Amino acid sequence: MTTTLINGATLPDGTTTDLLIADGVIAERGAGLSAPAGARVVDAAGLVALPGLVDLHTHLREPGFEQSETVLSGTRAAAAGGFTAVFAMANTMPVSDTAGVVEQVQALGDAAGYATVRPIGAVTVGLGGERLSEIGAMANSRAGVRVFSDDGKCVHDSLLMRRALEYVKTFDGVVAQHAQDPRLTENAQMNEGALSSELGLKGWPAVAEESIIARDVLLAEHVGARLHICHLSTAGSVDVVRWAKARGIEVTAEVTPHHLLLTEELIRSYDARYKVNPPLRRDDDVRALREGLVDGTIDIVATDHAPHPEESKDCEWDHASFGMVGLESALSVVQAAMVDTGLFGWADVARVLSQTPAAIGRLGGHSHSFEVGASANLVFVDPASSSTFTVDRLAGKSHNSPYLGMTLPGSVRHTFHRGYPTVLDGSVLGASEVAAAAAAAGVARG
Repeated sequence: MTTTLINGATLPDGTTTDLLIADGVIAERGAGLSAPAGARVVDAAGLVALPGLVDLHTHLREPGFEQSETVLSGTRAAAAGGFTAVFAMANTMPVSDTAGVVEQVQALGDAAGYATVRPIGAVTVGLGGERLSEIGAMANSRAGVRVFSDDGKCVHDSLLMRRALEYVKTFDGVVAQHAQDPRLTENAQMNEGALSSELGLKGWPAVAEESIIARDVLLAEHVGARLHICHLSTAGSVDVVRWAKARGIEVTAEVTPHHLLLTEELIRSYDARYKVNPPLRRDDDVRALREGLVDGTIDIVATDHAPHPEESKDCEWDHASFGMVGLESALSVVQAAMVDTGLFGWADVARVLSQTPAAIGRLGGHSHSFEVGASANLVFVDPASSSTFTVDRLAGKSHNSPYLGMTLPGSVRHTFHRGYPTVLDGSVLGASEVAAAAAAAGVARG
């Protein structure tokens, strides 16, 4: 593997240092390091160094929906956004509800090399909500699944949810719940309120999310298991999770970048790029979500990257698919919503976008520090830059981003995964080059 010297990077705590990367790890750290013969030298002056970002909520679509995304294209998008590890949701075809499917997804990620891919196993067979999937087999497979979710659908049966929590507790797993009461959201199109009435779109009440979270934190307390809440979107949900944590319940929660920045007012355009599950909410909800992230009620930011082909979005609102792509824009949106507003420092960004999601997902062997000997999973961002977000920033197969045409701060300049670059000078490296580096890193590691 090529040795790389990073000159003059600013760490999340504000200190400036050089980093020497060799054999997949941080070999040296300090001021004035010299580059060994043949080493690549990267000038990181003015760039903030972060541990490689980790997304606990990504839809890679493969197998079954390759017209929207593949593991290869999705992890290219991840690298472009500074992510070095992603957890792939189970709503593929076939569903990731067996050991064979999750092992296939992980193998595709290993071969691509742009990011570490950890499959999420389905809670129920076929996401059908009727009987538990092969949870134990997936946990004991080569993929070593520790996160289980029917995301896209809610595990709405209380007894089934209890049994899932009891099962994952035996091996320190976690159930990641898509909190959406299906009866309260039948045919719902946007946040329920005055605006939905004005626009003539069926409303999606906040209580549909909050009631499921309230039920599930009580179930988790009763069982003594870990529970993770996907994509919190309402002020009431923040209150419920805050109450649960004060009670000592082992619950974690995530918020998406788009719920930290965008509001339901965008839906006045009837542009289906803004159609998402859960829906964009009110200004008050956005403020509550930001406050919850600051005070630790919400543990992490996760993208819910949900690619769709053009025809699924370029249509009437009622017929459009729910979802937005988010891997390439996540860091810029978090900077806009949290850093540039003074709510966060870069150490906080490292915590909610790298260290804590890795801990929740039990992501072993993927270091999130700058200590000598740590795995070199790193991203370098230029916080002073600002640009219009265009399709040129999208490295995946789908273009359903809500940020197209918006001015966003920051840009990812370099990404390193397991010591080798996947992005240099703002450009994603070619698939063959990255795959060869991944193979070499695997040989060196093994």
